[in-house]
Amino acid sequence: MKKLFYVCLTLAVAVPVQLTAQRTQPLTLDRIFASREFAPQRFGPARWLEGGSYTTVEPSQAVDGAVEIVRYDASSGRREVMISAAQLTPPTQATPLLIEDYTWSADGDRLLIFTNSRRVWRRNTRGDYWVLDVGIGRLRQLGGDAPESTLMFAKFSPDGDRVGYVRQNNVYVEDLTSGRITQLTRDGSTTIINGTFDWVYEEEFSLRDGFRWSPDGTRIAYWQLDASGVRDFYLINDTDSLYSFVIPIQYPKAGTTNSAGRVGVVSAGGGPTTWFAIEGDPRNNYIARMEWAANSEEIIVQYLNRAQNTNRVLLGTAETGAVRTVFTDRDDAWLDVVDDLRWLDDGGRFTWVSERDGWRRVYMVSRDGETITAITPPETDVMSVEQISEADGWLYYMASPDNATQRYLYRVRLTGGGSPERISPADPGTHGYQISPDGRWAFHTYSTFDTPPVISLVSLPDHRVVRTVVDNAPLRERLATLNIPETEFFRVDVGEGVELDAWMMRPHNFDPSRKYPIVFYVYGEPAGQTVLDRWGGSRLLWHFLLTEQGYIVASMDNRGTPAPRGRDWRKIVYGEIGTISSQDQANGAQRIIADRPYVDGDRVGVWGWSGGGSSTLSAMFRYPDVYHTGMSVAPVPDQRYYDTIYQERYMGLPQENVEGYRNGSPITYANQLRGNLLIVHGTGDDNVHYQGTEALINRLIEHNKHFTMMAYPNRSHGIFEGRGTTRHLYGLLTRYLKENLPAGPR
Repeated sequence: MKKLFYVCLTLAVAVPVQLTAQRTQPLTLDRIFASREFAPQRFGPARWLEGGSYTTVEPSQAVDGAVEIVRYDASSGRREVMISAAQLTPPTQATPLLIEDYTWSADGDRLLIFTNSRRVWRRNTRGDYWVLDVGIGRLRQLGGDAPESTLMFAKFSPDGDRVGYVRQNNVYVEDLTSGRITQLTRDGSTTIINGTFDWVYEEEFSLRDGFRWSPDGTRIAYWQLDASGVRDFYLINDTDSLYSFVIPIQYPKAGTTNSAGRVGVVSAGGGPTTWFAIEGDPRNNYIARMEWAANSEEIIVQYLNRAQNTNRVLLGTAETGAVRTVFTDRDDAWLDVVDDLRWLDDGGRFTWVSERDGWRRVYMVSRDGETITAITPPETDVMSVEQISEADGWLYYMASPDNATQRYLYRVRLTGGGSPERISPADPGTHGYQISPDGRWAFHTYSTFDTPPVISLVSLPDHRVVRTVVDNAPLRERLATLNIPETEFFRVDVGEGVELDAWMMRPHNFDPSRKYPIVFYVYGEPAGQTVLDRWGGSRLLWHFLLTEQGYIVASMDNRGTPAPRGRDWRKIVYGEIGTISSQDQANGAQRIIADRPYVDGDRVGVWGWSGGGSSTLSAMFRYPDVYHTGMSVAPVPDQRYYDTIYQERYMGLPQENVEGYRNGSPITYANQLRGNLLIVHGTGDDNVHYQGTEALINRLIEHNKHFTMMAYPNRSHGIFEGRGTTRHLYGLLTRYLKENLPAGPR
């Protein structure tokens, strides 16, 4: 998100996408959003078992509309029904359970089933849990007298004889033999949250499940949040009853009071909790991760300061609650939480991911923190650790050293010696993996920008395809009947040595001697990339539809997006979210217009959602000479209105970076609007509050600026609730674009 002028446009990778079948069927909004014509095939959820086999959920061959769990031998492909639809039918019900997720006990004798779920913020994490004793066929529901759909995060104890779960902000253990339920915490309430999290911890740290069984099953470690100091934000529901009512959400806005977090250990049989004596104000530090430390006596904690630029790794003693710091990571900007901490050498070492030398590398850290050794190569960003095969001495990880738009599987010796070995085929695109515990097998998911995923079972490390699990042949056949535009991946040189990854799709009957309107799809925040060579689903199909209407569609990743291009690329935006990104985007747009005569510089559009909605506002307000029509969905017009963890991570506290918050907020420049602007927001958005859009509306009114807006009643950040909502939204965007940015060549 920087301010640079353009110099030239450089082609880095050109990827023509051509299908040989006859293209005769035009795309329509109804085909994309009101039917399942382009829905991909599903697979799973799949679970690897010991001995080179796996289970997955498939439609029942005996009961129409039901499912069953089947087991496959990875090598031979032999199939057997492990759990039939009849076994999944409770004694008091006529129909089998719908399996939303499932877990096997360690010995495979019991099956834990999650069903009848309810949404909590982004995901369905509340529901009903059932346990099937496979040997005797007994199926029973957990929770005793718990109300429907109130259990969360149920999981077996290591011996498989008990299940722990969260119910209404308290932690419970249920004995599967006797049926006895032990309540481990009793102070759970709307403000005391045990074993799970408040809104901001869930949204920004991806923390939902807040308790952990010890390896020996004798103890449970859990988070507790005290949200009593957090102010409620009220969503107003005007449509679900005769009189409106408010929905309070504990939501700490940037610079305000957070929940106080702590971690404790309690006996799985009940009793007092031993709280860990972690120093510092719990409302101004974060316990961002916690796990048992490869034994049943200690836990390991990632302890972030509020600025999120110092991560202390703590070891805590379960018996006493004493803690000690074993390792500290720091950065001048911010640190990402490490999700790839794995124990090796019977707990003697753990893996750590750090950008300490300018690249995201995997290190091996001794338990006492005294020895730190780099494992992955320099000047290469590791996107994630996929598997560690300690017996063979290999670490498997995702990376793409040569092209930030793609993803490949690599492996390197745990000793750090030798060159990394690429395991994925060289085929350009995105490769993803679900690797078996022994590292011998994997489900390989492969797609490109406009070819849907193929899921194959492969052997490792030779990557031999054993069989195709999902080929998406019906979807490919339907795509072959469309006027799929040619898509080009390239880089845009915006000056001073900065090149932005980009893609562009042109109408299928493109005439380079004429000029076409261009629409830029933008996100621009540190939370995601738009320029990725992978299947884009319904949004991609909508972009195809726009090319059929006569638009060029393009996207660029500005600096600050999480591309594997080094720490400096990602963190140059620190304290300047919204400024560097919008200038990169505007300079890139001007470079494309200047270097490609077929792009009409008088018809330039931009659109985006969430952070992309904010980027759209910045484009329209800060660069009115470049952009003429913008469509901003669910934006953050004023960064002070967003939450503590996200906004402060990248901007610092608003009290300490007043100018940064002001300059980075689109609302500051609303008086400069000259083009056509559509603002769309759901009034029930618990994430990016409708409040921000209302504040922007007031500012635009103050400056007598014409704009168009659409409020979707009670819809959340995704604006999908309610019959026909998605179809209506994309119909609105399509219509607004055609009315305000004339389509077709000139």
